[in-house]
Amino acid sequence: MFVDVDQNTDEWFELRLKKATSSGVAKIMAHEGKAFGDPAVKYAEKIALEIVTGVKDETENYKNGYMERGHELEPLAIQAYEMDNFCETTNGGFFISECGRMGDSPDRNVGDKGSLEVKSVIPSTQWKRIKKGGFDTAYKWQIHNHIWMGDKEWCDFASYCPEMPEKWQLYVYRVYRDDDIIERMNQRIGIDFMKEVDKNVKILKS
Repeated sequence: MFVDVDQNTDEWFELRLKKATSSGVAKIMAHEGKAFGDPAVKYAEKIALEIVTGVKDETENYKNGYMERGHELEPLAIQAYEMDNFCETTNGGFFISECGRMGDSPDRNVGDKGSLEVKSVIPSTQWKRIKKGGFDTAYKWQIHNHIWMGDKEWCDFASYCPEMPEKWQLYVYRVYRDDDIIERMNQRIGIDFMKEVDKNVKILKS
């Protein structure tokens, strides 16, 4: 289900409540095939507390300088992407899984088939990404969650730095849907991790 809501609004935070979202999927998918690590265990506890108390975890309000930079430059990055790709993007909103326990907020939607994930970075990071090619694997699971939750065919990873020479200001790499990865995420997040959440809920309610 898609909800056309602006990010960081009260409604958006309410939709995220009690759900596993893209910001946490990397913690869950870490050590795939093995027991959940401490970050995933704590994430399960956080979601369980939200389910039982209905109160948002205030640590989500944390911001640093890099995050503020990304927020301020995002509109320029989107504009550059649309101009380079001769397209119009639409609000990323919030996608909710069929089970209602997972969610996702891409930065933008690109028609019905694509998503857009924007990262605004400093020059040294931009140059490293361009020279290396591909996409920053730190965002691998976030990107594939966009594709999974939004039922998309691809997601464009867009890295933006306005301080770079014009030809290097925007770097885009397209990640295509991989049904094997999605099945692994469904098992790890939708089944195994939710059992961890439910275990905590049961303890809290006992």
